[in-house]
Amino acid sequence: MPDVVTGRARYRRILRFAAWHLSVTWWYELLLPALGLSRIAERTRTARMVRFARRFRVLAVDLGGLMIKLGQFMSSRLDVLPPEITKELEDLQDEVPAVPFAAIRALAEAELGLPLEQVFANIDETPIAAASLGQAYRATLSPTDAAEAGFGGAVIKVQRPGIGEIVAVDLAALRKVGGWLSRIRLVYSRVDMPALVEEFGQTSLEEIDYLNEAANSERFAESFAGDDRIRVPAVAWERTTRQVLTLEDVTAVKISDTQGLRDAGIDPSEVASVFADVMFDQLFIHGFFHADPHPGNLFVTPNVEGSDDRPWRLTFVDFGMMGEVPETLRRTLRSLMIAAASRDGAGMVDAMQEAGVLLPSADTAELERVMAKLFARFGGMGFAELREVDPKVFRDFALEFSDVVLALPFQMPENFILIIRAVSLTSGVCSGLYPAYNLWDSVEPYAAQLLRKESGNLASDVAQQALDIVNFAWRLPTRLDKILSRVEDGSLPLSAPRLESAVGKADRTQRRLISAVLFAALLMSGGFVRVDDPAFGNLLVIASTLPLLHVLFGARRNR
Repeated sequence: MPDVVTGRARYRRILRFAAWHLSVTWWYELLLPALGLSRIAERTRTARMVRFARRFRVLAVDLGGLMIKLGQFMSSRLDVLPPEITKELEDLQDEVPAVPFAAIRALAEAELGLPLEQVFANIDETPIAAASLGQAYRATLSPTDAAEAGFGGAVIKVQRPGIGEIVAVDLAALRKVGGWLSRIRLVYSRVDMPALVEEFGQTSLEEIDYLNEAANSERFAESFAGDDRIRVPAVAWERTTRQVLTLEDVTAVKISDTQGLRDAGIDPSEVASVFADVMFDQLFIHGFFHADPHPGNLFVTPNVEGSDDRPWRLTFVDFGMMGEVPETLRRTLRSLMIAAASRDGAGMVDAMQEAGVLLPSADTAELERVMAKLFARFGGMGFAELREVDPKVFRDFALEFSDVVLALPFQMPENFILIIRAVSLTSGVCSGLYPAYNLWDSVEPYAAQLLRKESGNLASDVAQQALDIVNFAWRLPTRLDKILSRVEDGSLPLSAPRLESAVGKADRTQRRLISAVLFAALLMSGGFVRVDDPAFGNLLVIASTLPLLHVLFGARRNR
């Protein structure tokens, strides 16, 4: 457990690292261009990024804790970062220096209240994974526990001793760096950095609570109950505490082991497609998603017993970092995906504004033009194709529109940090599975499916609103008749000689309104339904002509 001196040294080392590299970035990216020396910055940019990645790797391996989490995020950006950078950080993905088993044993026995030999039939003291916050070991439950849990083979996760204090120090340092960044105009005009650090801190604190992770695991399993694409490890609750988590052993072929997948008769490109669809389901349908889907947390389990039509399943583990998408944001994300799949630049901008990525005051006309040209030039290209594009083409495009993009008031909503992380990791895993895989191959059919669902919901809403209006309008003449009767018998003091004539006109107007609403409802519903059921959709469209005729000729007859 780190003492006060060690904690202070850790804090200062993180701040020194951040301060130095922020200074280097300021010198090359702001000062030199201001002096007309932007070519120097451009010529040295790749080498500087590689040096930064190497130095950060040394820092993360030495310190562990949340620094590893930051490195994992950067190493997952295979779709946007050069391979030289991701290669420097790739070994942070799963393995970090392991804590001796004696320290792990002491913590686990203190948590469980018993010697490990009395809890487990056996336990392998060599960790199968040493992550930034804890370590995992393979074990066998005792016969009694196995009967109660429903499984015998288990994986025990035990937190690194003193990880709570380490996370506290790292968060304090990150808060300080976030404060520095919040004074930079380019940063504070687009993102509330202190708020993002706090959100990251809250997520980290939840991640070191294994009771929370166990509950997340069961909730995730419920979301995909009956879905033969997914497998989730069961929890042995009797052997689980805040710092010890005992799960069913579901270890199989690691998702990044493409040769192992092929040896098992599994096509990596098919795994990429299913993985993308499952992540889309989490974000757009369930609203509860795995925010840390890196290769260390994903397995492919071949030959699932009792499943003839699904020869393998995608197995998720490690549910410490989860995110939620409220229904309102889900609708916005669905609109964003549909617009992206249909290459609709204006729709993309509208969805970005609704999501809060653009301030409401933003002048979006120029951005819509940029998006239209972007889709026209690069739309539909896979990551492998984009890497083959001449870098000069990207540079020319960026120079042409950089003023427009930099002038727009982009901002980063607080609840986007985990969504962006999940999407980034998803694209990185898919590219790693199959370099020629085009994510658009998954986006477009999924967006089409969402569009059909959205259309169906809209048709249902229109129909319900039409029924409500029809019900109100149909009863309105009766209510008016009752009012007229009260006027005539003197129970309602009102002097209106022309009231009866007005009521008659209102009656005819309301009945024509009913016909107009029915016409619109039948016509719109028919258009939506015809996508999936042409015969019934055409019938609704034809039926809409009857109320239309009443609107047209009823009005003439009553003049």
